[in-house]
Amino acid sequence: MSTSTSASRSTVTTPLAPAAIGPYSQGVLVDDRLYVSGQIAIDPDTDSMVDGTIEAETERVLENVGAVLKAASMSFENVVRCEVFMADMNDYAQINEVYARYFNEKPPARQAVEVAKLPRNARVEVSCIAIR
Repeated sequence: MSTSTSASRSTVTTPLAPAAIGPYSQGVLVDDRLYVSGQIAIDPDTDSMVDGTIEAETERVLENVGAVLKAASMSFENVVRCEVFMADMNDYAQINEVYARYFNEKPPARQAVEVAKLPRNARVEVSCIAIR
């Protein structure tokens, strides 16, 4: 005997995070689970990359993640897993310092890896999964 259930799936979009720069959604909500696409330091008001320190770039990235979470009626407290991609592992401590301000109570599971290159020459990108 097999049973089949159909999951509820919808896209999540907000003007408070950068519009997708490819064929993907800012977020996808499946039942109570939100998959947030990788966010880079694009200012949604100007569609330009934040220019400045790695800390400023990381803050913009996490503000973008937060905007997608909020659009799905969630917050950083709902995040259970994050993926952090960085162009230079030497930036790890500075990225981590900013990251810790957003995930201070119950930090999610996380992976952090150095990659060869990120879209628009970003230095950091963060994606996550959140659950209501």
